[in-house]
Amino acid sequence: MAKRPILSAPFVPRAVLKRDVFSEISVGALADRPEASVTYRRVAHSAAWSRPLAWVLARREIAALVALDGIENTPRLLGVDRTGLYRSWIEGAPLHVAKPFGDEAYFRDAKALLRRMHRRGVTHNDLAKPQNWLVTADGRAALIDMQLASVFAKRTKLFRVMAREDLRHLLKQKRTWCREALTPAEKRLLARRSLPADLWMRSAKPVYNAVTRGLFHWSDGEGTGDRMDTDGTAIAARLDADPAIRAHAILPFPYPRSRGGVGIYAFIELAEKDDPETLEGRIADGPQPRPDLVQVVAKLPRDANGRVRDDLLRLVAINHVEAIDSLGADPATLDLMRGIAAGRRNLTDRRLKPSVS
Repeated sequence: MAKRPILSAPFVPRAVLKRDVFSEISVGALADRPEASVTYRRVAHSAAWSRPLAWVLARREIAALVALDGIENTPRLLGVDRTGLYRSWIEGAPLHVAKPFGDEAYFRDAKALLRRMHRRGVTHNDLAKPQNWLVTADGRAALIDMQLASVFAKRTKLFRVMAREDLRHLLKQKRTWCREALTPAEKRLLARRSLPADLWMRSAKPVYNAVTRGLFHWSDGEGTGDRMDTDGTAIAARLDADPAIRAHAILPFPYPRSRGGVGIYAFIELAEKDDPETLEGRIADGPQPRPDLVQVVAKLPRDANGRVRDDLLRLVAINHVEAIDSLGADPATLDLMRGIAAGRRNLTDRRLKPSVS
């Protein structure tokens, strides 16, 4: 393996993006290059009992990033120390936030990226999660989160099986967002799960879910646990039924490190005749489950098709508002977002301090 890089300067964090039992991920910059964003996976955040496994996952990511060095739209390993690893930031929105309906070009680019990765002998092994696929500002595909990746010296039978599963999981994403572009060959591949994958789903996956969700209180939701699936769904249903609410967006944000876990931030677009403060108080003090933070606004940002821009609101929820300008919004939307950002309710991560190596 190539020698692991050492940071050129201390890391200065700006916002925590997520936390789970294995690590904490934050975004910031190096002190000598404040204009270039950096992602930090802090393995030292994990509990003592989970740290050995957390480092196993971190080492897999480190090995994959070293093998992928130079491939566009994959993270570049910037440094490794006793606390964790640092990688380059890729600007973009997760697939489930960007919602690339009918975007055939995106999925052609994603398939080409996957081929480049496989030619380096790397399989990702976690592409069923839309959070690991990004849509960049110029519409390209990018991949992140290599904790489960494998690096192969030779194209063994196991490599071919795992590479096939990577492709099949990409095609599952394509089926969700661009079904009409699936070719007959792609449909046949989707219909045939490999034997290892079938055995995993029938036997190992239930055990995995029981351990990660029951013992670790962790799931595949990028650190959100199951709270967005349970509390988030219930909160959204109640807001949908409220005549004072025209639209809403329910997004997760990490609690302060001292508390741990994930909070729920509700952005609410006000109906014309209602008072913002009254509505905000009613939702914040309403029945459980309820949002941890509530922000009522006159108007939510939307794309050209009228869909709420969750990608922009997510940056406010996690207090990473300096990245809003980079997501390709029009001037009117940027003005709207500056007002929403000015009234944000999450200010906790502004208390972050630089890491000590």
